[in-house]
Amino acid sequence: MGKATGFLEFTREMPAKASVAERLQHYKEFEQPYTEEQLNQQAARCMNCGVPFCHNGCPLGNIIPEFNDAVYNGNWEEAYSILTSTNNFPEFTGRICPAPCESACVLGINQPPVVIEEIEKHIIEIAFDKNFVQPHKPNIRTGKKVAIIGSGPSGLATAAQLNYAGHTVIVFERDDAAGGLLRYGIPDFKLEKWVIDRRIKLMEEEGITFKYHSNVGVNISINDILREHNAVVLAGGSTIPRDLKIKGRELNGVHFAMPFLKQNNKRVAEKDFLLHATIESNILLNELKATNKNVVIIGGGDTGSDCVGTANRQGAKTITQFELMPKPSIERTLFMPWPTYPMILKTTTSHEEGVNRHWAVATKEFIGDEKGNLKALKIVDLEWKITEEGKPANFVEIATSEREIPCELVLLAMGFVHPQHEGLLDELEIDLDERGNVKASDKLYQTNIAKVFTAGDMRRGQSLVVWAISEGRECARKVDEFLMGTSLLESKDNSVLNVTI
Repeated sequence: MGKATGFLEFTREMPAKASVAERLQHYKEFEQPYTEEQLNQQAARCMNCGVPFCHNGCPLGNIIPEFNDAVYNGNWEEAYSILTSTNNFPEFTGRICPAPCESACVLGINQPPVVIEEIEKHIIEIAFDKNFVQPHKPNIRTGKKVAIIGSGPSGLATAAQLNYAGHTVIVFERDDAAGGLLRYGIPDFKLEKWVIDRRIKLMEEEGITFKYHSNVGVNISINDILREHNAVVLAGGSTIPRDLKIKGRELNGVHFAMPFLKQNNKRVAEKDFLLHATIESNILLNELKATNKNVVIIGGGDTGSDCVGTANRQGAKTITQFELMPKPSIERTLFMPWPTYPMILKTTTSHEEGVNRHWAVATKEFIGDEKGNLKALKIVDLEWKITEEGKPANFVEIATSEREIPCELVLLAMGFVHPQHEGLLDELEIDLDERGNVKASDKLYQTNIAKVFTAGDMRRGQSLVVWAISEGRECARKVDEFLMGTSLLESKDNSVLNVTI
């Protein structure tokens, strides 16, 4: 590597952030870039391990030590080439990935791991600044047409790869702009939307067509798409949220998290968000805002954290976050050995901005006033039984802990159960697995309908953006093989640097 003793000389250093008081005044990203010296030092910490476990930790199989070496030596075009040989969208993963690669970093056994995610973000942004990022147009077209349904990270990755292979690609998106979860699920303070627009513009220049307001199975016929295309890829994501069906669920003030986040992202983008239909009810939804309200977020994951940051910026009176599970440990335990991804306590930048976090709490009832508005929650503490392997097994309620707390807005952020069946999937009569996801093997990505494939959360269930991109890339290779008999597209198991088609 660039500096063999770098890991001994430099410690892990994260980029500087704007103060909490400052960043709560806006929705822009607030992390500052590294200085040239800082970036050089952080890349120098990579150890040139005999076995780089970070490769396996990354769902994309990113070639991490090699791009770290290129960064240390200031070879930016080489670093960009290495990074994008396995990752179509490092500007997304460099901002919002939980970095399982860092959990597998060998240095992380007894020191803080290399800041792989931050280095990745710096590589792609420097590449854009230096005009290394140019449209990647195929030399010839195959004459085959492929429809991608859904423009989230898996759909975009599938589209990009199939376009590189020379196929004509059309992406159908039911919303008004591409990105899926990236655009309307993740707040701008984590991922500003110009980052997505920049990539979509590049993909359009490469020859990919995007059709918006195209809700396949509703206002677009799937039969027409099947008739007009040689292959179809279902990449609609996992969109049906897990509900909490307890007394008072119908009260005004109890909502799923995603409509709250989507409304705010549209508000930031100065788009109309009022009175749009949502999956949580058959009525039209009015404006959702946390301003001057006691807000409770039920769910301790990333979506819940995003609600915390958004509610703080909207001026909530109080913000409380409940998690059903017991509080995780701060460090790895014997049952979370390196290099596995550890289920340890995660404190996000949104948590740092202000929230009351509670673990092992169950919500028993939503309590309303005489007008049908939410005014309080009835909650109870839980006592968990832990197995010998250190995993929570079951719980009992602590009866003496039952109490009511004031609350005017509840956001349910408990994850997603499966893709929407009504419409497209029902019309296709597609096979589903036992969890309600589209059934397809991880070897072929092919459904029970020969020319229909699937990728991302629609196939594997709710997961990470980096997994969605990986799924899209692998699915694209299988579609290419289906159409052409063979494929030159790289896969995670057989990565090829600098493939030119």
